[in-house]
Amino acid sequence: MQLTWLLLVASLLLSSLVFLLFDGKKHRSRLPPGPATVPVLGNLVWAMYSGMDLLHAIRGLHSRYGPLLKLRTGSRLQVIVADRRLAHVALVESGAAMADRPEFASRSLLGLSSATISNSNYGTLWRLFRRNFVAEVAHPSRLRLFAPARAAVLAKLTDKLHLRQEDGAGTILETFQYAMFCLLVAMCFGEMLDERAVRDIAAAQRKLLLYSSTKLKVFAFVPAVTTRLFGGRMKTMPAMRLRLKNMFMPLIDARRERKNLLLQGDDGAAPPPPENNTTLPHSYVDSLLDLKIDGGDGGDRTLTNDEMVALCSEFLNGGTDTTSTALQWIMAELVKNPSIQDKLHDEIEVVIGGSGKRSSQIFEEDLQKMPYLKAVVLEGLRRHPPGHLVLPHAPAEDMELGGYVVPKGTLVNFTVADMAMDEKTWERPKEFLPERFLPGGDGEGVDITGSREIRMMPFGAGRRICPGLGVATLHLEYFVANLVAAFEWREVEGEEVDVDGEKLEFTVVMQKPLQAHLLQREIVV
Repeated sequence: MQLTWLLLVASLLLSSLVFLLFDGKKHRSRLPPGPATVPVLGNLVWAMYSGMDLLHAIRGLHSRYGPLLKLRTGSRLQVIVADRRLAHVALVESGAAMADRPEFASRSLLGLSSATISNSNYGTLWRLFRRNFVAEVAHPSRLRLFAPARAAVLAKLTDKLHLRQEDGAGTILETFQYAMFCLLVAMCFGEMLDERAVRDIAAAQRKLLLYSSTKLKVFAFVPAVTTRLFGGRMKTMPAMRLRLKNMFMPLIDARRERKNLLLQGDDGAAPPPPENNTTLPHSYVDSLLDLKIDGGDGGDRTLTNDEMVALCSEFLNGGTDTTSTALQWIMAELVKNPSIQDKLHDEIEVVIGGSGKRSSQIFEEDLQKMPYLKAVVLEGLRRHPPGHLVLPHAPAEDMELGGYVVPKGTLVNFTVADMAMDEKTWERPKEFLPERFLPGGDGEGVDITGSREIRMMPFGAGRRICPGLGVATLHLEYFVANLVAAFEWREVEGEEVDVDGEKLEFTVVMQKPLQAHLLQREIVV
């Protein structure tokens, strides 16, 4: 036992010596500025702060050191960019150079080798996965195929909001999260599952995400030591992933069987499988079953089960908390600003109720006629981006940025929320003003993709911009419009809506969850 501890201490001291003597030696004088570091541990800011306090501390360091800030997590160098013009240079003008993802010790230690869109380095495999998602899920023609699922989830959501109004069970955010996850499960696996099945998958997915985002950070600090001290965590994570795989595979296999029956029907060998009102004609899994990647021996191969599970897990993670969080913030602002809600409802009435008759649901084709709705959603994403930072980037080679050197492999991030609150760019940025995105406003014609310039980037920018941008904006517009059409959202007496308090979970959510009194609107038929 004593020998083991002596070896651990020796490893720690050796790592410290290597850090002091060699780390960044050739670049040290040209690295961006930043606070003093402690060998092995890096900057103490990581130990002193967490959650929103950490984000606020980083903002304070930017005010002291400038728009390019150097920090260290353990011996790992990272640079945080707070200037929108430098962000445009890095992500758009030098897009290919900044399109890789940083390597994390925890991935290789845990054997997490399956590539996804978000974790793949810039290259052939990433292009294949991204192109498949954009063509088979995000393309407007494919998105229309998921309309029945959106309508079914909307019905479930309004029912749950009715029940919540009566018994007060659960928060509005939890209701939104369930609805978004239910929709994404249907889009992913092509089947509208019952509530128990959806909640079981959601619980397993969330448990895995929570564990990986909290318990694995320790491996950033001297892996040779921490893997010995926290070996149990390396066993727990694979067990969680196996449980999720056991949930996903029956759904994937059912879709594979359906595909084979359809192919047999096309050949005249067997009739196509009967469809029911819970089965969708298309799914993300369908596209993964058809996907072929380089097998490494000169030929192509289909995806393994582990690869499909990883991509499905990414699909569900990517659009649940981000969309439900944005939806909560937007509805909170509409409760806080009843005049804006009234103006939006007036637009809804004009578009689908001009003849004095309308259905109880707003359809996708109606959304294109609602500029104020789009302005409300854009202002929600500007004022309350679900993530205040993006997924980290890494330069493939040493690169110049703002007069400094950012070495190859450095973890680079961008302060999304701060750029969207820049008083030099936006008038009264702290106020919720959808009109800014209408003609004559300071946000008129804003490029949310950041290709021309970056003024807001809730989905990132450049080559690694979120491929689900179109899916997310459609879902936000669709649910915001239908929720305002179905209910009048009012403040609960004695429960003031706080749109300034923030809390960091998987996304940046309301510190005080939204409470609202919902009045059902009368529908003229």
